[in-house]
Amino acid sequence: MSDKVLMKGNEAIAEAAIAAGCVYFFGYPITPQTEVAEYMARRLPKVGGLCLQAESEVAAINMLMGASAAGTRAMTSSSSPGISLKSEGISYIAGCDLPCLIVNVQRGGPGLGGIQPSQQDYYQATRGVGHGDLRLIVLAPSSVQEMASLTAEAFDLADTYRMPAMLLADGALGQMMEPVDFSAFPKRDLPPKDWATNGTKGARKKNIVNSLFIEPDKLEQSILTRYERYKKVEAEEVRYEEVMTEDADIVLVAFGITARIAKSAIAEARKAGVKAGLLRPITLWPFPKKRLCELADTAKAFVSVEMSMGQMVDDVRLAVNGKRPVSFFGRTGGMIPSVEEVTAEILNVSASL
Repeated sequence: MSDKVLMKGNEAIAEAAIAAGCVYFFGYPITPQTEVAEYMARRLPKVGGLCLQAESEVAAINMLMGASAAGTRAMTSSSSPGISLKSEGISYIAGCDLPCLIVNVQRGGPGLGGIQPSQQDYYQATRGVGHGDLRLIVLAPSSVQEMASLTAEAFDLADTYRMPAMLLADGALGQMMEPVDFSAFPKRDLPPKDWATNGTKGARKKNIVNSLFIEPDKLEQSILTRYERYKKVEAEEVRYEEVMTEDADIVLVAFGITARIAKSAIAEARKAGVKAGLLRPITLWPFPKKRLCELADTAKAFVSVEMSMGQMVDDVRLAVNGKRPVSFFGRTGGMIPSVEEVTAEILNVSASL
């Protein structure tokens, strides 16, 4: 595709994955991400790929592990409760050093919760997506265009660092429609997958993909080696967007759909005479903590705006490191904050400075 097309966010994820070379999709229907699987079911067979609806989320994540171990580009998608069911398999994938894409189009929780958009899985994505010492590269789009472009980027990052990547979106982005351009995805120089279990062809020793280490010293060494890679990701792959932070007294920190609301709120606050700005993390891990710490030298206060009870706010406080006050404003359970509510919060914080 070379021209812009009007697509749902979920459909943009699927088309971008195919454009990026994904040939296997394993999933299970759950609102509000089911269109990803439906689109893959229509499109993947036409380009020589396979879309398989597994019998459960647990089955889907283990199928993904097998396809990734064979060196193919593969992905799964789900929504919040489904990601919880996949958590053991995600840990195995990380322990096996396998690159793949995991999509979470978040809904309200906990439990079955509701089907409305949410950002309540921040902790899960950045802290507890699986047992053990592990990290995922976590990308948070804020538009349908980014649902596409960050899907392609996630595949490349996963292959570059041989680790799983997650696209953390929400139900609003999954269901909204916007123009998408598929023509200009940047390409990385990717390392060869000489570790893949895709047959020796008589030319090499067999490869073994494994996350089990009986000897504790060997397990420790494997984790330490993996964390050296994580350090490189933190040094080289931080992504963020800034809006009017140069002279901002109050800096909002928001991601995903909430960042779009925050952009409108800072414009309204400036009309009222309050210098507000926005830092939008695009990578939730690695988190843009260095830039936030720098902004704390000029800004007077920070507000973390979220569709949760306050999860990212902990990372903002750690980044600011006590230099400036950090407060939280959010809605939860599938409620979306309004521009008026966020603007009022900015004005309240300004009045307290």
